Amino acid sequence: MATELTTRFRTNAVYPPGEYLAEELETRGMTQMSLAKAIGRPVQVVNSIIRGKKAVTAETAIQFEKVLGIEAEFWLNLEMHYQLAKARQRAESA
Repeated sequence: MATELTTRFRTNAVYPPGEYLAEELETRGMTQMSLAKAIGRPVQVVNSIIRGKKAVTAETAIQFEKVLGIEAEFWLNLEMHYQLAKARQRAESA
């Protein structure tokens, strides 16, 4: 029964945490550069996260929390669900 429920509510849509980050920056009127400066990281790191090329690490999640006020757990949960969805897609296509 649990597998049946899990499968029924699973979506094929896969969104990297960076999509949410980009929306948050836009809402706040922040640039990738300003976020990068605020968290003390290169702008390439922020850009890579937004493009889904780099994962949100625990350290980065804490930095986002300090600057954006959105809990680190939120960012890590987004990353975990994104990675899990990608792994399922790969498994299904293999």
